[in-house]
Amino acid sequence: MTDTHRHSALEDAQGIAFGVSMAALGMHILTHMGFVTGQTTGIAVLIAHLTGLPFPLVYFGVTLPFLGLGWRRMGWRFAAKTLITTAALSGMVALLPGWVELGRMDPVVAACLFGMLFGIAGLAVVRHGGSFGGISVLWLELQDRTGFAAGHAQLLSDLVIFALAAFILPWDILAYSFIGAAVFALFLAVNHRRDRYVAA
Repeated sequence: MTDTHRHSALEDAQGIAFGVSMAALGMHILTHMGFVTGQTTGIAVLIAHLTGLPFPLVYFGVTLPFLGLGWRRMGWRFAAKTLITTAALSGMVALLPGWVELGRMDPVVAACLFGMLFGIAGLAVVRHGGSFGGISVLWLELQDRTGFAAGHAQLLSDLVIFALAAFILPWDILAYSFIGAAVFALFLAVNHRRDRYVAA
């Protein structure tokens, strides 16, 4: 089991910076393809789609109400790192289109890529005591308390978000999006285990 308090400040900064970079690239692919996903990101995608507001701004706004819950359940270090992580991710998502221009992508490949990028990003950030905010705090707490895999809990919540997305997105986009969300969930189910990494 990994004790997150053993990481130095430099190790935490490096791990979180890596996670933010991978998540930002995954979100860049996600928004480029018009996909949706689960958890906080999926909620932000739907709100941005319906309102026309910038996705990075919506994403950061959606994560804010959950910081208090994160503080109460996981401690102030977790909440502080989550705030830093989500703020950095929102900023990088806003800047990345100006740095990396995406063209044509096979939708299945794109879905698998964003699922894997989200997975490795989430694992990196959680290993260093933070998260990407939102309802992921609930699934991590559930896993640490009961052993029920965070990826499995996420998959169930994804079904609700996808049910809502079905009213506004084409069926083919929804199907590709589900592939990516499933890749993400399976990645966490296999790799994020309470006998290896425990968020603190």
